[in-house]
Amino acid sequence: MLEKTQVRIVAGSLRGRKLTVVVHDGMRPTPQMVREALFSILGNAIPDRVFYDIFAGTGVVGLEAVSRGATSARLIEKDQRQGADIQKYAEEFGVGDKVQVLRADVYRWAERWIAPKDAVNLFLSPPFPDLSQKAEEFLTLVNVLLSKAPPDSVLTIQAEDGFPAERLPTPEAWDIRSYGRNMLLFYVVPRPGEAPEAPAPA
Repeated sequence: MLEKTQVRIVAGSLRGRKLTVVVHDGMRPTPQMVREALFSILGNAIPDRVFYDIFAGTGVVGLEAVSRGATSARLIEKDQRQGADIQKYAEEFGVGDKVQVLRADVYRWAERWIAPKDAVNLFLSPPFPDLSQKAEEFLTLVNVLLSKAPPDSVLTIQAEDGFPAERLPTPEAWDIRSYGRNMLLFYVVPRPGEAPEAPAPA
């Protein structure tokens, strides 16, 4: 079932800009409250970093990251129409030079990803089926990204109640926040020789 809705960029240079998007049962657009919490917690980790919006969907999280000072955003989305819509809005909002839409399957993209040298932000908000029917594949994806991400990078997962956080790599090092049925799970990639530890509460 397809449904049109509007999502709004909350803060930054694009504050108040709206995207009209088509959602369906398999999508999980990040609720505004959860987006606000995400960027509040990431805080100083946003400016001057590249932001990867993985499973981009509507693209609003990646665009919000640019709005809040990310040097650029890479949005990975396999749906051709959604990818075209994201690029359209980036151009319309005047940030087309900072937004790159990669139309690819996330799992294959991750295997080929060559990480930059400097710390990045990685945000994963997988569709419903990936959290349930592809749980093993999704956990492997997390491991692949963490093995490649530079030190001090932050990987964030948006999941739902019941997500098996205990099966994540180094589960005790994740900072887990709950917002209704939504969860945000944060992991800071340790520097060489350091043990991973949960970030300090914001």
